Amino acid sequence: MLKIIYAGTPEFAVPALEALLQSEHRVLAVYTQPDRPAGRGRKIQASPVKTCALAHNIPVYQPDSFKNSAACERLASFEADLMVVAAYGLLLPLQVLELPRLGCINIHASLLPRWRGAAPIQRAIQAGDEKTGITIMQMDEGLDTGDMLISASLSIGADWNSAELHDRLKLLGAQLLMEAVDKLESGVLEATRQDHERSSYAARLSKQEAEIDWNKNAATLQREIRAFVPWPVSFTHLENKNVRIWQARIESGHTVNLPGQIIDHNRDGIFVSCRDSVLQITRLQLAGKIQFSAAQLLHSTNLTGMRFA
Repeated sequence: MLKIIYAGTPEFAVPALEALLQSEHRVLAVYTQPDRPAGRGRKIQASPVKTCALAHNIPVYQPDSFKNSAACERLASFEADLMVVAAYGLLLPLQVLELPRLGCINIHASLLPRWRGAAPIQRAIQAGDEKTGITIMQMDEGLDTGDMLISASLSIGADWNSAELHDRLKLLGAQLLMEAVDKLESGVLEATRQDHERSSYAARLSKQEAEIDWNKNAATLQREIRAFVPWPVSFTHLENKNVRIWQARIESGHTVNLPGQIIDHNRDGIFVSCRDSVLQITRLQLAGKIQFSAAQLLHSTNLTGMRFA
């Protein structure tokens, strides 16, 4: 039985925590980001990991950083064998990484070294990767540069968005973590160095990059639309009003026109000309409205001759 500290914040990190809590190992404490405003009302909310920990009566700690000695001393007082990290969101200095007997391991949502950084799930879809996966890695001072302990791959569905891929990877992460922890305890897990020359940086998403450029081809735009669900969601403009695009597919049965031009619309979708191909929008959202299908929009709106910009 290992004594474990768990550090994570979003929903992605919950299944792995639950798996540890159901195992023979002992979770001594949970570290998570401080409570922050969230949702439309901007009310202060606890992180999903904190909610899970409290439901299991696990002590929760929420330091702003580990730059002060008090936070490090408290962590050291647990005398943990291992610290498990999953999308925690705080930088762990070398002093923290060296505290547990077996160090700190991270559940990373990519087949390292393919995507390092904050948004590996979204960048994999955006780049058109056919597969991704989970890597359990030994943490060092770099950004996802530590040695790889174990990994598992997952094929990316042609129509999956980031939310759908996220939900599959979080379960795979929990499963792989338990295998890694058991092998670490037994001393049979061997580390493999990453090939740093093959790494890519998965930069944090921004609202600005979600604005649709209709001069791109339909394949590129369709990947971006999938990648940016559930945030920041791809958007464009129609008659100077924002329109968010939630779902689209590539369409080959229409002739290309001016970029952004709506060249056809029917109950199956809104057909928009791109650089050298056509995108079929199937779900969208007008400003101040809920998202709905293209067929629902066409009940009340005539899009003939209109153009997205």
